[in-house]
Amino acid sequence: MQSFDLVVIGAGPGGYMAALRAAQLGLRVACVDEGVDAQQRPSPGGTCLNVGCIPSKALLESSALYARITGEAAGHGIDVGSVQLDVARMQARKEKIVRQLTAGVGYLLKKNGVSFMPGRASFKGKEGEQIHLTVHREGQETADVAAAQVIIATGSVPRALEGVPFDRERILDSTGGLALTSVPRRLVIVGAGVIGLELGSVWRRLGSSVTLLETQETFLPGADQEVAQQALKILTQSGLRFEFGIHLEAVEKTKESLVLTYTRGEESLQLDADVLILAVGRCPNTAGLDLERVGLVPDAQGRIPVDAHCRTPVAGVWAIGDVVRGPMLAHKAEEEGVAVAERLAGQLPEVNLAHIPAVIYTEPELAWVGWTEEAAQAAGRAVRIGRFPFQANGRAKVRGALQGLVKVIACAATDRILGVHILGPEASELIAEAVVALEFQASSEDLARIVHAHPSLSEALREACLGVDGRTLNL
Repeated sequence: MQSFDLVVIGAGPGGYMAALRAAQLGLRVACVDEGVDAQQRPSPGGTCLNVGCIPSKALLESSALYARITGEAAGHGIDVGSVQLDVARMQARKEKIVRQLTAGVGYLLKKNGVSFMPGRASFKGKEGEQIHLTVHREGQETADVAAAQVIIATGSVPRALEGVPFDRERILDSTGGLALTSVPRRLVIVGAGVIGLELGSVWRRLGSSVTLLETQETFLPGADQEVAQQALKILTQSGLRFEFGIHLEAVEKTKESLVLTYTRGEESLQLDADVLILAVGRCPNTAGLDLERVGLVPDAQGRIPVDAHCRTPVAGVWAIGDVVRGPMLAHKAEEEGVAVAERLAGQLPEVNLAHIPAVIYTEPELAWVGWTEEAAQAAGRAVRIGRFPFQANGRAKVRGALQGLVKVIACAATDRILGVHILGPEASELIAEAVVALEFQASSEDLARIVHAHPSLSEALREACLGVDGRTLNL
């Protein structure tokens, strides 16, 4: 029996950050993770590093470079001649980046004195102040561990569609959608959310005919709809095809293709595909944890109940990231992991879920934080709004990235910034200034008075803040 102050179950962004911070604060920490690579070697980093955030961004970057070379180079006076696409080398680059980062997580855990235990952890029970777990790894003896504190950080898994099982060949989840070895001629993605949009963008740029089927009637219902509708228009112009309000009835496999039958209202439709990706969301990954042995019961959505500080109803057991309430985002999990580690050391950190930024890495990127205009209207909140298009921004014009805008929503009475929505180049980077502004309760006047470098994309945010007061300068 090995004993620790803290055992972290899961080495994804939330788990490994929790383990590192707890070790920095002097706790004896073990981190258990079942992730393995294609060679069945331990591969910490969770979904994010192995089959999610990092590999998707690697392919988005490669496909964007290909699209720029084939579609934009000539406009810059650069003639490139025949361009050859090698998907295998593109995938190899992606895998190299993944290996480097997952190895880096292992190095950081070792450097900080965290005991890394490959395998699947499950609860055995609780005796007094000690929580007992077993760690099982295929082909090896089961290990028993005990700790005063346990953090569950096991993340999430792709959600399946009833009646349409994954076959890992032509019907794929998001993991399979990132591992294609050739460009499918006809790709259909069920789900036009973050994952569907990013996967669709990758393969459309590389030559696929891409159709996204969405069950909801509204595009990105959680985003500001003015900005979302502009994004939809741009993405449609880029070659992505969308259908909303559909219900997938059946998928028939033939030798030549997949035949999808779906309804839209009263209409019954069919669509042929070479590859189908199901991107209908993710669900908490709690299978095999034996939560009932310590008295934990997930809610109807499979989430582990926690309070505002990620405490479960069981003393000594905490849960963070995708297995609890709030957005399923790696950066949210990281902050919760660090906060729990610091609370275990007697500190009092807070994680403000209202100010967690959301990002979709399409072209252009879409990012937002805080209130949407619709949310303000529903709450009866009087607001003033400033907008500034990237087509009027000098840096965006030089880059040839003229689509999109910045939208700032401020309280009409106090001028405090309530929400910022950015559709445009480097939105994922620009949103950080908006998050800082909301955290420090800045007004639109505050940002409008701050000097922004020229020429820079960030000037678009400043101009939108000027627009809240009706005094935009460069439009």
